[in-house]
Amino acid sequence: MNSKDKVALITGAGSGIGRSAAMHLLNDGYSVTLTGRRLEPLKETAQLSNAAEEKICIVQTDVSDSDSIAKLFKTAQDRFGRLDVLFNNAGIGAPPLVNLEDLSLEDWKKVVDVNLTGSFLCAQNAINIMKSQEPMGGRIINNGSISAYVPRPYSVAYTATKHAVLGLTKSISLDCRKYNIACSQIDIGNASTPLTRRMEEGIIQPNGTKMVEPTFDVDHAGSTILHMSNLPLDTNIQTVTIMATNMPYIARG
Repeated sequence: MNSKDKVALITGAGSGIGRSAAMHLLNDGYSVTLTGRRLEPLKETAQLSNAAEEKICIVQTDVSDSDSIAKLFKTAQDRFGRLDVLFNNAGIGAPPLVNLEDLSLEDWKKVVDVNLTGSFLCAQNAINIMKSQEPMGGRIINNGSISAYVPRPYSVAYTATKHAVLGLTKSISLDCRKYNIACSQIDIGNASTPLTRRMEEGIIQPNGTKMVEPTFDVDHAGSTILHMSNLPLDTNIQTVTIMATNMPYIARG
């Protein structure tokens, strides 16, 4: 299927990695549903893309709310008729520098609801569309993060959910083969986004020191997502790690 005939949906599309992915997919000819908590950043992504209005659907969504997610996917399907790619990108962290034993249950649940349950519910809705359309099938890409493998200090909620996303990715890959649905995970380390600007001032390391960490251009993450999206469904990049070459990941901990 040619890119101009493909349809994608991106959560957290108002900034950073989600915006970069949206721009790459739109520029390649995809029709894309942009979704996130805040409407204005989504409109800004659409404007920056210079894509035709008929190629874009904007839906304000809270991925921690099942009704909001159901409305999102119905709106997207009504608009474009099918779904070829879901990029599960939306994610949050708990308040920084809070000891594990002091993290509130409320803050823990907020992260779980967005990062894990939100990804699960979006995947469910996408699968139900993909398995029922002609031609059947599609691709789900989950944003895992380096934290799907190793933690940063003071990151128990984020790290636990990202480890769980890796299991979600594997389960979708296995259970949805029969529907011709491929599931991938992209694990990104230190892409330059508004969320990583704090790295310019130094990040707490496992030994308690602060260190300025290198970042890389977020557009390399966006182009990687486009490459994964354009693979034929008989080919899958199960997991891919893209990171700043000199970030302290390999030796973290």
